[in-house]
Amino acid sequence: MQTLKYGLRWTVLILPVAIIIGSVVALFLWLLSWAIHFRFSHTWLLFLLPLAGIAIHFIYQSVGKSSEKGNNLIMDEINKPGGGIPPQMAPIILLTTVITHLFGGSAGREGTAVQIGGSIAGMFGKWFKLNEADMHLVLTAGVAAGFGAVFGTPLTGAIFALEVLSIGRIKYDAILPALIAAIVGDVTVSAWGVHHTAYHIDVLAKTSYMLSAYLPFNWVLLAKVVLASVAFGLASWLFSLMVNEIKATFIALFTHKWLIPLTGGLLIIGLTYIIGKPDYLSLGVDAQYPGAVTIPSSFHAGGADTWSWLWKTLYTTLTLGSGFKGGEVTPLFYIGATLGNTLSGLLDAPVSLFAALGFIAVFAGATNTPLACTFMGIELFGGEHALLFAVACFTAYLFSGHTGIYSSQRIAIPKLFDANLQDETTLADLNKQRGYLHQKLAKYKFRFKK
Repeated sequence: MQTLKYGLRWTVLILPVAIIIGSVVALFLWLLSWAIHFRFSHTWLLFLLPLAGIAIHFIYQSVGKSSEKGNNLIMDEINKPGGGIPPQMAPIILLTTVITHLFGGSAGREGTAVQIGGSIAGMFGKWFKLNEADMHLVLTAGVAAGFGAVFGTPLTGAIFALEVLSIGRIKYDAILPALIAAIVGDVTVSAWGVHHTAYHIDVLAKTSYMLSAYLPFNWVLLAKVVLASVAFGLASWLFSLMVNEIKATFIALFTHKWLIPLTGGLLIIGLTYIIGKPDYLSLGVDAQYPGAVTIPSSFHAGGADTWSWLWKTLYTTLTLGSGFKGGEVTPLFYIGATLGNTLSGLLDAPVSLFAALGFIAVFAGATNTPLACTFMGIELFGGEHALLFAVACFTAYLFSGHTGIYSSQRIAIPKLFDANLQDETTLADLNKQRGYLHQKLAKYKFRFKK
């Protein structure tokens, strides 16, 4: 009876929260698609990217307040409640993400969906006058609803919300609210007629390697997957390192902070003209022109350039590090899929399979959520290659080290048992201990005379 009462209570609490989150995410996805395709037909908008960055900066300075901490603020509130989540976080992040993509910034959408979910869930928690323990659960459910809704992966959304808070620990106390919220959020997006991109792994040919008749898997292919997954983990490490270092370097160099998005926007424009094509701008899902490198194109031979993954890494870390808004996950999908495409040629492996493995594994390494990403592979690509999904995600997780895109993520259990880390150290604390370039550049600030 007590279990039934608990389940009924949280179902009643979560249903309205998840429906509203799913509806706002559906609106966001529609606006995002409009902004991206509008820029496709008005390519001159890229030249206004620096001004768009300055506008985003002043929006957060004037009304954003603590909202600028984004996903990290939500994680802090779940781990250790403080000042709460401002209700303006949802509309501000929605607006500024659309602005970023409208003018060509290379960003994602997961961060926006998670902040929408956390902000709306926090608002409902205050209306319901929830205590601290229940607020923790409803915020976790909000994260699950936002993530599950934006990608069409409800099971992944639920597990991600439980796994992302701490490295090496999953908090099962919110498992029911998170699952309900993720499912309802995803169904709500579908009900609004918003659909997600479908991906497909080609059927693999049967092999005749030695012992293949006695093993439930292709051991040669498995060895190639492990080797590629090491590269996926290192790509995660590089991305996390660069986005944090670029942001810190800009802060160290510029006294007037509005110069940061101005500089970032100009660098992105310059890179685009040096490369000679706009493939690495914006989300990277839809093609601006026939033959463009996109996530879907990476699932086919010749669908990515050798260094597409590195260019996208540079574009996205510059965009996010200079203050533009959005998320990191879809660019991580792009980086992983294009790197998988490149590695498939080097390792003589199936292109679509390795693109799919990179898609989920680079994300797993950068967010330190290997279990959620394994389930994402199953939800997006089917369960036939579940073993390879797990191998790729857990290998990348290990080789990404103690880095990640969420600085408020806590290290509950170190990846290496001999790691000299205190309990509950955050990635932000760890970054402060490292002697990076921005610390050496702090004395060379660019100043203007008053």
